[in-house]
Amino acid sequence: MKYNSNHFPEGFLWGGALAANQMEGAWKEGGKGWCLADINRAQYDLPPDQRYNIEVDTDYIKKAMGEDDLLYPKRRGIDFYHTYKEDIRLLAGTGMNSLRTSINWARIFPNGDEEEPNEEGLRFYDDVIDTIIANGMEPMITISHYEMPLNLTLAYTGWYSRELVDFFVRYCEVLFKRYKGKVRKWIIVNQINLIVHESFNHLGIAADKVDNLLEAKYQGVHNEMVACAKATKIAHEIDPANEIGMMFCSNLTYPCSARPEDIFWNYRHNQLEMMYGDIMVRGEYPGYVLRHFEDNGLDIRFYEGDEEALKEGTVDFVSLSYYYTRLSGEEPFLKTKLGQITNPELKASDWGWAIDPVGLRYTLNVYWDRYQKPIYITENGLGAYDRVEADGSIHDDYRIAYLKAHIEQMKEAVHDGVDLRGYYPWGPIDIVSCSSSEMEKRYGFIYVDYDNYGKGSGKRSLKDSYGWYRKVIETNGEEL
Repeated sequence: MKYNSNHFPEGFLWGGALAANQMEGAWKEGGKGWCLADINRAQYDLPPDQRYNIEVDTDYIKKAMGEDDLLYPKRRGIDFYHTYKEDIRLLAGTGMNSLRTSINWARIFPNGDEEEPNEEGLRFYDDVIDTIIANGMEPMITISHYEMPLNLTLAYTGWYSRELVDFFVRYCEVLFKRYKGKVRKWIIVNQINLIVHESFNHLGIAADKVDNLLEAKYQGVHNEMVACAKATKIAHEIDPANEIGMMFCSNLTYPCSARPEDIFWNYRHNQLEMMYGDIMVRGEYPGYVLRHFEDNGLDIRFYEGDEEALKEGTVDFVSLSYYYTRLSGEEPFLKTKLGQITNPELKASDWGWAIDPVGLRYTLNVYWDRYQKPIYITENGLGAYDRVEADGSIHDDYRIAYLKAHIEQMKEAVHDGVDLRGYYPWGPIDIVSCSSSEMEKRYGFIYVDYDNYGKGSGKRSLKDSYGWYRKVIETNGEEL
């Protein structure tokens, strides 16, 4: 009998993951239009575990467009637009052999509905991608990462509008042709299952433009998945070497009790989190989703050709972000907004995110058993307050401990037989937080000297975790 390896495979991709909207800044340069993230307002007056992006209406959008940049940290990021050559060189110094980043849709099609792309925006990404490759890293590119042109919310109704299918496919086709031979690993949509927590950032649907917001979200994500399937088919036609992935935000939960009702409703919760993979990997809607629509009075319109498109445009790999787990149960019994509560058995970060390394092994096994597709962990990390010592050093042993524990469980998953191909810790250089738009929630191996209000020198400094990650990569995960 041949047993599974208990080592990471040869050629394993050790990388890091970033997003254009959280780091580039230069939000009015290079012909870029407004994007959704440009109106994410910092909410420092709230407790850390409540500083999340919210549903917005058109009044909020118009007000945000007239307010001071100081209140909107993603407009400035870490100035990566001007510092990318040095930042990429520093990232490569860890020994990373891959780097995941995104292309800001509003840099390529500033309004989203133009016939021709913005050449200045494309030239910027030409250089970014060439710099990644020149530094010995394979690019993994996310096409849509909360950077949808804001005009598609105002002039249309975000992804609820069917017109976005053609707009988005056009955008994808431009990228596939432009970067043929340079980029072969693509994630079309970041965390496609986030239609509750990050739903405006993701789908661009202003709450006052639809009668039934929940129905509009499901219609929007249906339109988006059809667009992804059509883009996937085109990507394979342009270059058969292209590998197209779908990405979950891992939100699998454990039952909150031994009550059969809670065990079933936890199972149903997990089914609904996996519906996106069931559709994008298997090519059709599963029955439990249709039951969910019926039970909730949701009328989701399928257009002519949608079913065929979904079948013809299935993805090549599954990727996921993993940060924490929670408990779930029968929602009328649990009486929480999302039907979820925190696990009292687990410690949590300063932002209330439970730390559960074993949950990563569990999650990897669940997705592997369900899909039998190669898996990449495309986000994982610890957001924390970092302190710069008098001598300039940053001792982030807590981050090292977090990542070490998760990599240990990744190795266990490989030993379980999971086909895990790569690991991309989130934010290997400090960037503005996605969920809370603050700078002081730091994930990186590289410290960036800006505070929540953009004050600071912008100087880059190496944390203790930088050298630690370099050793992990040198030994292919054997020395942690």
